[in-house]
Amino acid sequence: MEKKIEKAFEQGSGVLRLAPNWVPRSFCVPGRRIKLHPDDYYVLGGERGGIDERWLSSTTPAKNGPLTGEHEGLSFVVYEEDGETQQILLSDCVAHLKDKLIGKRIWDTYQSWPMYSKFFDNMGPLPHHIHHNDEKAALIGQEGKPEAYYFPPQLNNHGGDFPYTFMGIAPGTTKEQIKTCLENFDKGDNKITNYSQAYRLEPGTGWDVPPGLLHAPGSLCTYEPQKASDVFAMYQSLVNEAIIEEDLLWKGVPEEERGNYDALMDIIDWDLNVDPDLMKNRFMPPLPVRDQAEMEAAGYQENWICYKSTAFSAKELTVLPGQTVTVHDEAAYGLIMMQGYGKLNQWSIETPALIRYGQLTFDEYFVSEEAAKRGVRIQNLSETDPIVMLKHFGPENPELKLP
Repeated sequence: MEKKIEKAFEQGSGVLRLAPNWVPRSFCVPGRRIKLHPDDYYVLGGERGGIDERWLSSTTPAKNGPLTGEHEGLSFVVYEEDGETQQILLSDCVAHLKDKLIGKRIWDTYQSWPMYSKFFDNMGPLPHHIHHNDEKAALIGQEGKPEAYYFPPQLNNHGGDFPYTFMGIAPGTTKEQIKTCLENFDKGDNKITNYSQAYRLEPGTGWDVPPGLLHAPGSLCTYEPQKASDVFAMYQSLVNEAIIEEDLLWKGVPEEERGNYDALMDIIDWDLNVDPDLMKNRFMPPLPVRDQAEMEAAGYQENWICYKSTAFSAKELTVLPGQTVTVHDEAAYGLIMMQGYGKLNQWSIETPALIRYGQLTFDEYFVSEEAAKRGVRIQNLSETDPIVMLKHFGPENPELKLP
């Protein structure tokens, strides 16, 4: 195993090619914008639900109940051996290569790759739900989950059924009103979004979603960097005329706390939810990484797109048509192609229009810290189409100065 990992690392000169990693959700209806073939959205069977997520650079297993597949949610590295294409878990590569892959700073602190990203692609809105902080998640043997949203224009040719996200709790709402909604979960519509506010979602922008913040994601296709956790609980009982099973309300508390609504209330960060400046503090327009004129003169444009959390960050890199650039970063990262084609070091990079379940692609990579610092050479082979890629980083990115 170790020799295979070393070979894969050497083949890519510190850049690993990744296979598409599809994840179904039984409570979702696919929005059909993540380039999976139309015949494959229910390829795992109706009982599993439709595939509406693609997980990126993930060493985190999906928590999808008793029918979850053996490696569901886990990314695989693709490499060549004796003329054949082979695959090996990214998590095994991290465990063996350690700081050589993800950098000494992250390895010494976490002994793992502590984040992943995903495309979330639902036709309708999700229920108002919550992710736990580290303290509350530890009660059920998990870690807390901050996350962030970015809405790639390339995947949002249509907005789905409800391109608005409920966020937080409206100022002036009482804790008793929210607790009553939770107590009414099994009585049809518990009407919890009566006490929230919805924001229209704009492609090319994003939102920061810390743990403890109630949110009901809208129907844009979303790029979501997040901490390496799959912890959540649903606090809304009816969404888009679909009933949410009550088990999803209690999945975030220990079994002995089931039925204790105060335990559910304790997961809510109240001050965060009723913040009167919620949009100012959580909305994320893109921010240039450095002087725009300087970048354009060098043949590219790069923006921070997720930058309000210390648990992860993300950039959008655009390489202009016909340009060749060398881009340096100070930390390891995963990347996913959104537009265009060309070369990244010796690798081909391309943006497929349609992907079959199980098909390999050249649109996703993991760049080691040493390769990132050395600089990756990106050549845009098109004279008309820009290369656009999204890059997701681990915690405490040394380049990022939080606004």
